[in-house]
Amino acid sequence: MVLGRKNHYGSRSVRGTHVAAIMYSLIETCIVCGVDPEQYLRFTARAALREPGVAVLPQEFARGHRPAGDRRGA
Repeated sequence: MVLGRKNHYGSRSVRGTHVAAIMYSLIETCIVCGVDPEQYLRFTARAALREPGVAVLPQEFARGHRPAGDRRGA
């Protein structure tokens, strides 16, 4: 709890803190799922522009974007 509180000292608003927490969670989930966070964020940003309201979670992204030869989850 203390580490989280210290990490959010620089947030300028409660909403900014919530957005940061969501981003941290998405990035850590990407890492756990074996997905490149940058690739995931680019894909989801483009998907949201094409079809607003659609959300792709890192787990869903990982199913369709595994590196060649990687059989985890298959």
